[in-house]
Amino acid sequence: MKFYMPTRVYSGINAVKAHADEMRIGAHALIVTGKSSSRKNGSLDDVVSVLEKNGTAYTVFDDVEENPSVETVMAARDRGISCGADHVIGIGGGSPLDCAKAAALMINNPDRDWQFMYEDTRAQALPMIAVPTTCGTGSEVTGVSVITRHDLGTKGSIKHRIFPVLALVDGRYLLEAPSRIIKNTAVDALAHLIESGVNAQADTFSDMNVFAGLAEWRKCRPYIEGREALTEDAALMLMNASSLAGMSIAQTGTTLPHSLSYLLTYEAHIPHGAAVGVFQANYIACAEKDRRQAMLSAAGFDSPDDLRRVTDALAPVKADRALLERSAEAVLANPAKLALCPFAVDRQVMYGIIDI
Repeated sequence: MKFYMPTRVYSGINAVKAHADEMRIGAHALIVTGKSSSRKNGSLDDVVSVLEKNGTAYTVFDDVEENPSVETVMAARDRGISCGADHVIGIGGGSPLDCAKAAALMINNPDRDWQFMYEDTRAQALPMIAVPTTCGTGSEVTGVSVITRHDLGTKGSIKHRIFPVLALVDGRYLLEAPSRIIKNTAVDALAHLIESGVNAQADTFSDMNVFAGLAEWRKCRPYIEGREALTEDAALMLMNASSLAGMSIAQTGTTLPHSLSYLLTYEAHIPHGAAVGVFQANYIACAEKDRRQAMLSAAGFDSPDDLRRVTDALAPVKADRALLERSAEAVLANPAKLALCPFAVDRQVMYGIIDI
């Protein structure tokens, strides 16, 4: 067994200000974020306030789009080099955090072009702090950075593993998120937990995060489904479920549903959480019976059909059959991803998973 999670994580209300001293990791921070959400939810103000109090210079790069591209990473890299950044702070959901990781790598390797992100080699990135504001990706506690490749017409992880040195998790930022964002990102967190639990790499260490995360997610269902108003405590619980899910996939990786989702997101513009969530019921139905029932029960579902009913309600998906089949064929041609699946996968099994 193995467990590697080098990120120092603090979870709590006002986490950024409460741990201001630990944010003293350099002289000039490049803040990587989106156009507006970090301003609306107060996370950017909290970070800037701490940096100014600490006497740390900063530059804001706020051009990160949903599903950030290689081109955006390189633009952030150029901004970071020009301002002399010696560390990076990512604020937002998975898109800004993933972009911040990739930018931290490229700023620290200024003589390399964008292809370096996809070279399977060891390289150092600038130290990076993550401040998540959504309850889905868990990017604050993984080494993964998923970037859009327009040259290939899809999304994919860069080769380098870049863990934040510090993650500051505060549920208050989630209170400003639209319900559709909460639903989609919560489904993404659930997908991480399922794909880590039904995984050839799963072991006791990863399971401790999977089952703790499923229990937290279950307690949050009334808030995710909109049956109860989101409170600070519930929001923090949702963020913790997401972080536990991130810790899970940091050990195991994701499997078939995530790989199947990328063309749906790139070509059909289906939100990531919905695109991965739509395959979860069919995927877990293929798992070994005792494992399937243990995971469904932990999350509060009676059966794969019950799971499907909930994910369809939270994050509905309509996808063209031809696109689904192209996705299936692309994953069937990826031996590395198939190897993470704990059950045998042939074309018949794969086409059953995409039968949504």
